[in-house]
Amino acid sequence: HRRFKSQNIASDKQRGMNMTKIEIDSGIAPFPKPAVLVGSMVDDKPNFMNLAWLTRISFKPHMWIMSIGKNKHTVKGIREQGKFSINIPGADLVVKLDYCGITSGSKVDKSKLFDVFYGELKDIPMIRECSICFELTVSQIIEMFDRALIIGEVKHAYSEERFLTDGKLDQKKINQLIYTQPPSQYWTLGEKIADAFSIGKELNV
Repeated sequence: HRRFKSQNIASDKQRGMNMTKIEIDSGIAPFPKPAVLVGSMVDDKPNFMNLAWLTRISFKPHMWIMSIGKNKHTVKGIREQGKFSINIPGADLVVKLDYCGITSGSKVDKSKLFDVFYGELKDIPMIRECSICFELTVSQIIEMFDRALIIGEVKHAYSEERFLTDGKLDQKKINQLIYTQPPSQYWTLGEKIADAFSIGKELNV
């Protein structure tokens, strides 16, 4: 990456304040990403990997997309079965989450780390210790560069009463892990700031 260099984007007079922008590394992705555990059956054995490149792309149907290295051990199972799980760990699982990102299921039996259970799809491993678990079927796999862009349709979701408040998921109780880069770190959510699609109504422009 090239060195940072100063660049005056807008003058202080234009901004009305002392605010000078500097150019930084354009290869970063500073927005927070969910730190999840992807599960699949590989060679008849449950396997899990750490993943952060994941997002929703459609509500109806309920579709998610994730970007994974083509040669990952977990991807082998996803290609063979056409289905997989997404498990949402809390801060109490950060050590095991990270371990699943620095070791390969081709060398280590990661199923021993968790209490594995199965849902409606019968043979997709999920993690009981995680606050929310999803079963997905593969809709499409797009090969791009060294990545496999896997589009999955959410078929079933599982949680527990202890993670709900008034019948809805409670982010404080879930205590979900967030991945940031740079630097490569795990964080948890902070305080609620406002209600989305509501606070903006206070403006009258």
